Amino acid sequence: MGESPRQSWVRTAVLLGIGYALVGIAFAVPATHMQAWRLAAWVVSAIGYAVHIAYERFRLQNSPGSAALHVAFAVALGAFGLAVGANIHSLSAGSTQHRHLLLLSLGIWPVITALPAFLVAFGTNMVLARVLGSRGGE
Repeated sequence: MGESPRQSWVRTAVLLGIGYALVGIAFAVPATHMQAWRLAAWVVSAIGYAVHIAYERFRLQNSPGSAALHVAFAVALGAFGLAVGANIHSLSAGSTQHRHLLLLSLGIWPVITALPAFLVAFGTNMVLARVLGSRGGE
């Protein structure tokens, strides 16, 4: 029995969200060449983002708005995972100086990453729809 389109986008968004968080956390671990590791994390995340847009557009054939919403959900989930990781790291390091700011990150990071992720994914999907002439706007 096949998977419904709803199950497919949710599973994909959750897996990519977890992937974004893991990439951000894992690439922050090396103590040497931190800027290179951060750049590598951005590149890996950007590839995942582009692949997710393509998957939503070509495989699931979602409208630009739905596809952008699904991509933004994955990005927000990844940002939430990074905020959780930052809070855990703060607790394990015994740092209490900016604890209240880190608690705010649990809500703020997902919002400030999801909005631009939605806008870029929506614009990209609109361009793809026009260029390829398939399923224009909503």
